[in-house]
Amino acid sequence: MQMMTNMQRATRWIGGLLLGIAMCAAGCTQKPPPQYGVEHPLFMPGAHRQIWAVAPVLNLSGENIDPILQADLLYEQLQQVSGLTVIPVNRVAEGLQSMHLAKLQSEQQASTLCDLLGADGIVVATITAYDPYNPPKIGAAVQLFRRGEPATRLASSVDPRQMARQPALTTAPNSTPAPTLIQVVGMYDAQNGSVRAALNRFAQGRNDPMGPYGAKQYLVDMDCYSGFVYHGLIAELLDSPKLRPIPRPQNVASSGD
Repeated sequence: MQMMTNMQRATRWIGGLLLGIAMCAAGCTQKPPPQYGVEHPLFMPGAHRQIWAVAPVLNLSGENIDPILQADLLYEQLQQVSGLTVIPVNRVAEGLQSMHLAKLQSEQQASTLCDLLGADGIVVATITAYDPYNPPKIGAAVQLFRRGEPATRLASSVDPRQMARQPALTTAPNSTPAPTLIQVVGMYDAQNGSVRAALNRFAQGRNDPMGPYGAKQYLVDMDCYSGFVYHGLIAELLDSPKLRPIPRPQNVASSGD
């Protein structure tokens, strides 16, 4: 009887020891950290690299928005497009200043600015609705003015001061056809399920999985949400059937050098 009691005690002791070791092992084992997703890249159609410039954003929303900051966010998203070289916003602003313009108001002015910058096209975004409170909302349009074909330099034939006095849409000189215009428009309201789904796909690979917010960062940071909106509009712009390669003139220097 005494022998059975000792055996029971030993069995219980060994069982308790094994249980303790198992619990310690479970507590000490570190879970693998969350892995980054893979973002969906964008590609410029055609075999040749294009050069685009980004103009300051036009604000029609009635809200207090920094047009240069918004243009920088658009520039940041365009920089991630494979096969595209993007001219910074400050250089475009300098070009507008040299033309004595506060903003582009005609296709002829856009064509002149493209020639001054050596760009194949210029991108102008317009914000029509802007609500930074959760759930955020942005309504925007992105216009791409592409250099006409065949293009020639206007810097030697057109006076920028005279161009600045023509805010309305005018007929371009015979030497330079009007540039082609491509426009995409969208309303991105995070209250809608389809927008939330697109936002979650965009956040894959673009947010820190160890961060306190994760993908929700795009709902509380308006700059991040603006980047998501511009990415969506750029993707739609690149899918436009009007977007086909236009040969760059030999007398226009590349800004990517």
